Amino acid sequence: MHYISVDAMREVAETLNIPQSRVYSVATFYKALSLVPLGKNVIRICNGTACNIRGSPKILKAFEDELGIKNGETTEDGLFTIQLVNCLGACALAPVVTINEQVYGKVRIKDIPGIIEEVKNNDSDQSR
Repeated sequence: MHYISVDAMREVAETLNIPQSRVYSVATFYKALSLVPLGKNVIRICNGTACNIRGSPKILKAFEDELGIKNGETTEDGLFTIQLVNCLGACALAPVVTINEQVYGKVRIKDIPGIIEEVKNNDSDQSR
């Protein structure tokens, strides 16, 4: 998901006949792109002003504790990556979390185990 390998950047530079540094510059500018492989399910926790005031640091910590990884890391099974982001543009739902395209608003710490279980169940349903 939005992962760009060094080999792919090299190939783009050669194809477009531009320096690799320009490709790298673009790849690192856009937050939608990643230089490391991400998990199948990317958990984005908003840390904008409204979300921060309403507890996003505690939500981040709860996801980290539940999954056994830190912000920016991916679980060993490759199912989840956690990313703390500046804004998800849903301040009225603060604190807000997205997992892939699914939005979870007004998230409470007690909701997190159920959210993770829901995502795991959806993954297993889709693999059948």
